[in-house]
Amino acid sequence: MPKLKIKSLHHRKSLLAKAENQLEHLSNGVFKTGELPTFQAKIANSGYEKLKPKKLEILQINLGYMCNQVCSHCHVDAGPDRQEIMTKETMIDCLNVIKNSGAHTLDLTGGAPEMNPNFRWFVEEAAKVGIKDFIVRSNLTIIRANKKYYDLPEFFKKHNIHVVSSLPHWTRGKTDKQRGEGVFNKSIEALKSLNNIGYGMPESNLKLDLVYNPSGAFMPSNQSDLERDFKQALKEDFDIHFHHLMAITNLPISRFLDFLIASDNYEDYMTTLVEAYNPLAVENVMCRNTLSVSWDGWLYDCDFNQMLCMKVDSSSNHIKNFDEAALENRNIKISQHCYGCTAGAGSSCQGTTV
Repeated sequence: MPKLKIKSLHHRKSLLAKAENQLEHLSNGVFKTGELPTFQAKIANSGYEKLKPKKLEILQINLGYMCNQVCSHCHVDAGPDRQEIMTKETMIDCLNVIKNSGAHTLDLTGGAPEMNPNFRWFVEEAAKVGIKDFIVRSNLTIIRANKKYYDLPEFFKKHNIHVVSSLPHWTRGKTDKQRGEGVFNKSIEALKSLNNIGYGMPESNLKLDLVYNPSGAFMPSNQSDLERDFKQALKEDFDIHFHHLMAITNLPISRFLDFLIASDNYEDYMTTLVEAYNPLAVENVMCRNTLSVSWDGWLYDCDFNQMLCMKVDSSSNHIKNFDEAALENRNIKISQHCYGCTAGAGSSCQGTTV
């Protein structure tokens, strides 16, 4: 076996062990202040004995964990050293599912999904089989990372791709602290290049949305207020436009959970999420109309569950044996991290839910 494969195998085993440890840590809800209620008990009190899916609308496909950045809040532990990349064979399996499923939106994520060598081919083939709504979750800096990515804005425009980009703050200091030195300037350059071809401009149908994640152990403030402040600051300082801002709560998994534990903020953060539980948010959490497909084809209720290795509770748990009817009858797997999606105004990959 080549050394690269041995290294990759060892790396995957260590990641699996980390996921198991994190899930066990989350399941232990006994704190100094007492025992926190389980998420299952909480939703049962809201009338949800089991959390069931609605009609499938979105396939969120992770094209790989490779990324040109290493962000402190990243819930997939992405980075330049990650070797997990979706193969063309698995992409073909996804295309076969797209042809025959009720999903109308393809949500491509990573890592940096654009770094998958078959990214553009996959988008073009998905368009051929009927996908009309594309979302690409871009970190922005990939557009300026290398000459081979410089034409990404034009590619996005050609396929009318909805670009969703993470920008932690409208200031350099807060952005670079969360995402790395120099990220803010590259992000501004990328946003300008997107604006130059029509993305994010008023009245334009080329959708450009930004994503805000808190930089510390706290929940995001009101999404509408944040959007107003972002728009005002980016327009005044850089003449940059975008359509909407999505405020997403950091879930206590992966690097963010490591940070919470290391900074002694875990107990307080979990207590905050539990106390902010909103039963109205349960109705529209993303796991109810979305399926997450990992880079190697396994199916998850959401990409957060993907990071905790919690595959869907169904015999149809891989893209190769996809069965939409069986999946619609499954119970959604939950744990304590789900409080992050149901706290306050709720949180999903599309922003707040209520």
